[in-house]
Amino acid sequence: MKNNYDILIIGGGPAGALAAKTAAEAGNTVCLIEKRAAIGTPVRCAEGIGKELLKEFIKPDPRWIAADIERARIISPNGTAISLEQDRAGNEVGYVLDRKIFDRELVWQAAEAGADVIVKTRATAPIMENGAVRGAKVLSVGIPADIRAEVVIAADGTEAQFARRAGLDTVVPLREMMSCAQYLMTDIDIDAGSTDFYLGNEIAPEGYLWVFPKGNRTANVGIGISGRKSRDGSRAKDYLDRFVAKNFPNGKTIEAIAGGVPVCRPLACTVADGLMVAGDAARVVDPITGGGIGNAMYTGRLAAQVASKCIAAGDCSKEALMPYDAEWRASKMGTVLERNYKVKEYFVTLDDAKLNTLAESIAQSSLKEFSVLGLIKELIKRNPKLLLELKALKDTLS
Repeated sequence: MKNNYDILIIGGGPAGALAAKTAAEAGNTVCLIEKRAAIGTPVRCAEGIGKELLKEFIKPDPRWIAADIERARIISPNGTAISLEQDRAGNEVGYVLDRKIFDRELVWQAAEAGADVIVKTRATAPIMENGAVRGAKVLSVGIPADIRAEVVIAADGTEAQFARRAGLDTVVPLREMMSCAQYLMTDIDIDAGSTDFYLGNEIAPEGYLWVFPKGNRTANVGIGISGRKSRDGSRAKDYLDRFVAKNFPNGKTIEAIAGGVPVCRPLACTVADGLMVAGDAARVVDPITGGGIGNAMYTGRLAAQVASKCIAAGDCSKEALMPYDAEWRASKMGTVLERNYKVKEYFVTLDDAKLNTLAESIAQSSLKEFSVLGLIKELIKRNPKLLLELKALKDTLS
């Protein structure tokens, strides 16, 4: 580990890895630090991603694809299922990844591009000079050190500690922090080609429960509920345990994780003098699905591209770095995040009876588009009054 780099990246997840690879390929000196002892562990998400989105960043490899998904099912409180078939939708659905292998592959690619990668190294504070971030104070295997850089890209996940310590407001309202729990289960009866989403206030209040296959008779079985519902007395784990006892009583749990997922709007600004924020730390998780892998890779790559230009121009001020913030907000990703946030805010108000009515109205429909937008369009088509309730989305549904 050297003491000076062009770009320091905090966090070895998909955002950090894509930032490191992109920055190194552009000719910068790059250091990526990861607080944990190993890249990719512990797994902290359901591991799903759309096929086309994944292919924008990396060629799919069977080594880290756990399941090739052909359909998705949304199951309402009364058991009505909306099935989104790959052949019916006319496009590809998604993969369930093995994040332990996938994340390491991304970081290996960054290392091969020339980035230094240092694990078990935690950023404890930003190095500040005249109000600008100029690197980070770190603990590397317990040894304190300073790493200086022209630009720091904070990709340190949901905690977003580095950006907060640098002065950005990264607080997530309690009701917009999903409380999550997930088991990796085996010896369970599942459809290995289908990702299933269960809705209902008795199943997952203001959230959903998922079953994501990872091969025959093996799946990630998890849940996310509103933080305020978790505070009311029942934990996400309690809801998950009830579902598992009912649906997979003989299954075996071989891994368990818990954590939080922000389903709020993105940070008000994702740059400061000498600092850029990417991935979950920037709050670019999809507010409806809770998925963030693709958005993390997109923002990580874009941050490195903009940072490279600024370093070459000799100006890493907030103003110079702002094209990063402006571009992702104006992108398809930014548009989808805002639309899905508004859709999420509407759907968390629905009781089970309303969810059942909506599900029953489109259960036999042939969806032309495999997406949240396609689902909302079909719901409005079958329930015209819904457009009045979603009037804030009118311009984005055309």
